[in-house]
Amino acid sequence: MSSQDIPEENLPAEQDHAHGAVGVADEENPFSDPGLPPHEHRIQDIDERAARRSERMVALLFTVSMLATIGFIASYVTIPDDKSIFVFPIGHVSALNFALGLTLGVALFCIGAGAVHWARTLMSDVEVADERHPIQASPEVRAKVHEDFRQGAKESALGRRKLIRNTMFGALAMVPLSGVMLLRDLGPLPHSTLRHTLWAKGKRLVNMNTNQPLRPEDVAVGSLTFAKPDGLEETQEEFQTEIAKAALMIVRLQPGNIKDKRELDWSHEGIVAFSKICTHVGCPISLYEQQTHHVLCPCHQSTFDLSDGARVIFGPAGHALPQLRIGVDSEGYLQALGDFEEPVGPAFWERG
Repeated sequence: MSSQDIPEENLPAEQDHAHGAVGVADEENPFSDPGLPPHEHRIQDIDERAARRSERMVALLFTVSMLATIGFIASYVTIPDDKSIFVFPIGHVSALNFALGLTLGVALFCIGAGAVHWARTLMSDVEVADERHPIQASPEVRAKVHEDFRQGAKESALGRRKLIRNTMFGALAMVPLSGVMLLRDLGPLPHSTLRHTLWAKGKRLVNMNTNQPLRPEDVAVGSLTFAKPDGLEETQEEFQTEIAKAALMIVRLQPGNIKDKRELDWSHEGIVAFSKICTHVGCPISLYEQQTHHVLCPCHQSTFDLSDGARVIFGPAGHALPQLRIGVDSEGYLQALGDFEEPVGPAFWERG
């Protein structure tokens, strides 16, 4: 249906906006002004039933936005952060991240789509030509701005279209709740969880490469071996979290070369076990210099002396590597005699 099919008396009254008016070229303005094209009425301007349909569509979009916001909050509260799902063609993704992204995207999209549909179908689409004016606002200009604002508010039908107004206010009021829910990640505090690892008395030292328990004879003088607690497997969901605290660096020194008394007491036949996690920013230490007994962090070159309590001799690290007290069990395997006595990794006091 177009405006040509509607009787003249049913068409909305036109405002005087100079549609179709043209300017004639002269010596001062050599290019003629073609004017604005004649205004074409939309179906919503002509048929109130069509306007009602558009109103319901806008309200539906705002309502879907509210439901998506509720879905965002429900997903954040109920979905475990370690659960994964398969999404074609992306593959395996975090179920929580996927749900949060989907629901928040739908909530924001529906608000935008509702506002656009409202503007294109129900608000006035009459083009208005206005002359340029000085930047300084005169009383007349301010009065005109106020009048234009009132006219725009009237044309938006915000007061008359109560269904749109109420659902829009509801959608805009609920969307910020998504951001409020994210504040939950600021807590709770870790309390004492950062002070402890999987190491405990009786835990065997397992070679990270062979996945076999270590005996003293498996560690040669001058060698560097990496170990993990017995029972920690890569297939476990918490593997990355736990190995980031429990990874060990094992070196065998001549007992006479160990300068620190506590280090010697906590060793077994010259075998010492230190945390592999650098105390600067948490990089894994992997470079060992056999002649000097120094280990180097590859990230920022912090250097630790393993013959002197793993104290820092160079670089930005703030404190020595924590040492794990070790011994052997009844079957001759290397075992821990407790947990680390100080926190593992960097910036502990800032973290906990």
